[in-house]
Amino acid sequence: METLASLGDGFAVALTWQNIGLALLGCFLGTVMGALPGLGPSNGVAILIPLAFTMGLGPTPSLILLTSVYYGAMYGGRISSILLNIPGDEPAMMTCLDGHPMAKKGLAGEALSLSGISSFVGAFLATWGLILLAPQLVKFALLFGPAEYFALFVLAFATLGGVSSTNQAKSAFAAMLGLGVGVIGVDTQTGVPRLTFGEVHLYDGIDFLVAIVGLFALSEVFIFLETRHDKSDSVGRVEVGRLTPPWSMIKRCIPSMLRASGLGFVAGVLPGAGASLGSFIAYSMEKRMVDREGTFGTGDPRGVAAPEAGNNAAAGGALVPMLALGVPGSGTTAVLLAVLLALNITPGPLLFTENPDVVWGLIAALFIANFMLLAMNIPMVGMFTRVLMVPPKILMPLVAMVSFVGIYGISGSSFDLMVMVGFGVLGWVLRKLDVPLVPIILGTLLGSTMENNLRRAVTISNGDYLTLVGSPLAIGLWVVAIVGFVLPVFVGRLVRSRMRGARDQDAGITD
Repeated sequence: METLASLGDGFAVALTWQNIGLALLGCFLGTVMGALPGLGPSNGVAILIPLAFTMGLGPTPSLILLTSVYYGAMYGGRISSILLNIPGDEPAMMTCLDGHPMAKKGLAGEALSLSGISSFVGAFLATWGLILLAPQLVKFALLFGPAEYFALFVLAFATLGGVSSTNQAKSAFAAMLGLGVGVIGVDTQTGVPRLTFGEVHLYDGIDFLVAIVGLFALSEVFIFLETRHDKSDSVGRVEVGRLTPPWSMIKRCIPSMLRASGLGFVAGVLPGAGASLGSFIAYSMEKRMVDREGTFGTGDPRGVAAPEAGNNAAAGGALVPMLALGVPGSGTTAVLLAVLLALNITPGPLLFTENPDVVWGLIAALFIANFMLLAMNIPMVGMFTRVLMVPPKILMPLVAMVSFVGIYGISGSSFDLMVMVGFGVLGWVLRKLDVPLVPIILGTLLGSTMENNLRRAVTISNGDYLTLVGSPLAIGLWVVAIVGFVLPVFVGRLVRSRMRGARDQDAGITD
């Protein structure tokens, strides 16, 4: 009953005209961002961070806007997957397998609407999972001391690459690079400048919002300039056809949606798994359970419903460790964590008691955003498909303009603009080398807090570093961290090869 009462208070916060309008704006912009191949939810949220801050919004409205963008981008990723066989982001890759064959059969509109309904079911159930699980995880997290928190941060770094990482050594390098960026500035304990190279602008450290917008948004501009300037400015008009799927199709897919939602939510909560694995597991399990006639890969609606419900449920599940522990469960939640910290809100066990209006208002807004997205994505799907025809030569200057104007509006410093460009170039180089960007962001965000907990734990134990493994909880976290780092080296390669194999095999069936 206490949880329901808190949720009711959250709806009182979320149901204002300002917050409803921001949720609607976020859902629309997020769907557009998700529909554009290559952008995805992480880039979409990063691009719009400056907009949220320059609008002068408070903590709750800013989070409502950006989480609505997050959910909207997860919805929008399936548009290019179904129509063009080009995943809008990695989690939408499995949707191509049956979504595009449906489009080739003239069922594009029904596939898009069915994927929207499946996304709604997955996200809606995951939000209830967030409500039920996050407060229980908070009670568990109150047992943490400095040593346990340090081990938890190590766990986050060790597992954030997850099974989608192509090279764990590159993930480790990115984490160390992020930690190096995180310690730039004057040491709060000794007063000694670190890695400032005599530049007074760096004494306060590097603003992580500058780093995030540079690494994600500007690097995307550079990638477009390098790889897409010679391609055609738009794709041909795509026929959508009938928008509403028949009730018999929806009824047939409901069990798949429910099973996939459960699997996806668990994948989102687990460290290092994320929406990509949730989508893959959901599709694979459904194919094994119900594909008795061999129709998966040829345009089976259940092959669209399962991965869409799975990846949207994983998106909601990734919010659980971010809100309850202060540790992001995915790349996009790492960006949202930066927003919380920039708003002087510390996520973790005390968030639910110190800022209940923020956390419960956010959860209530997720429910509102889900219904908005469902109502928006079915009748307006024809309009969203036209986003695919926006030429990059128009889109990318807009992204650059929003980045520069937004960051300057936040800090008022031309030095920060130069730093942002530097991070944009760094992000472009690292993406060419296939080095993940999310561990860099995580190091920039959590590096200072991780260092403080290490110092505090060692100081309490009078310099004994064995205190870092001095409790069963800390030992358990270290074991999970080591296993989570090593396991993808073996299992990740197998999962990725199966994902590619399933897509290639089913693509061959449809040709």
